[in-house]
Amino acid sequence: MVGTLAAQLLQMLLVLALAPGVTGLVRKLKARLQRRIGPPVLQPYRDLRRLLGKEVVLAESTSWLFRAAPYLIFATTWVSAALVPTFQAGLLFSWTGDLIAIVALLGAARFLQALAALDAGTSFGGIGASREMMIASLAEPAMIMVVFTVALVAGSTLLSTIAEFMVNTGGLRVSLGMALIALVIVALAENARIPVDNPATHLELTMVHEAMVLEYSGRHLAMIEMAGSLRLLLYLSLIACIFAPFGLLTHAAGLLAHAGALAAYLLKMVIGCVLLATLETTIAKMRVFRVPDFLGIALMLGLLATLLLFVAGHM
Repeated sequence: MVGTLAAQLLQMLLVLALAPGVTGLVRKLKARLQRRIGPPVLQPYRDLRRLLGKEVVLAESTSWLFRAAPYLIFATTWVSAALVPTFQAGLLFSWTGDLIAIVALLGAARFLQALAALDAGTSFGGIGASREMMIASLAEPAMIMVVFTVALVAGSTLLSTIAEFMVNTGGLRVSLGMALIALVIVALAENARIPVDNPATHLELTMVHEAMVLEYSGRHLAMIEMAGSLRLLLYLSLIACIFAPFGLLTHAAGLLAHAGALAAYLLKMVIGCVLLATLETTIAKMRVFRVPDFLGIALMLGLLATLLLFVAGHM
């Protein structure tokens, strides 16, 4: 019991400490691929420390919701990221790590962020909130279809059960390949990455996520930025947990085994950062009106994967 609790606390602190580093590594890799020096990998940690020390500036038109939203967004995103198995499955709170619950928590964070953007009463906030809801209306159904596909394969929506199934009896399936592509597309959209959005720009005609946080400053902006890093880590961990569970512990083990599992998890995160940086460097951002077509691909792949399992359960 004590060891399981310690592992659970370690996972919660691990995702919190690792999230800014993942964002910094992606930025650094993108810069190197573009033949630039780029910011240091630890720059997001420095930015968070600086923002936490700055004074908060609030618009007179904002209400209590605008002030409370950053903390609620950070809390829901942190809980969601901590529920995804990183180095060990079957931890103390694994019974709460349901895929549908994680999708619901992420949806609640998105809803709060859109409400806070509208609460500021600015045109940028309204533009960003409307575009975010447009993307969410297509990304969430696609995510649900991915959840259904994985649940039909593993027989459960609990991430620990899914991870144990993939480690022990998982194999190559056409349906899982479709679900993987759909999940990658959803992850790009949910994290406002290229080709859906460019997190490095603040152009009025293109920005989605940045338009909703322009009115935030100080510790409030630090909470929003930290939640964004946690969301990126969450999707990388989710892809690794379901589709690349090598090195993941499925039972209680010693300290050496935990160290090996942790090293495997860190390796998977580095590989994910490299692939993401390469993808964002080789493709261009699409127009906003093309985003529904892009997310429609994810929705159709998720639907086809689910139907394929119903027609031929072994595929």
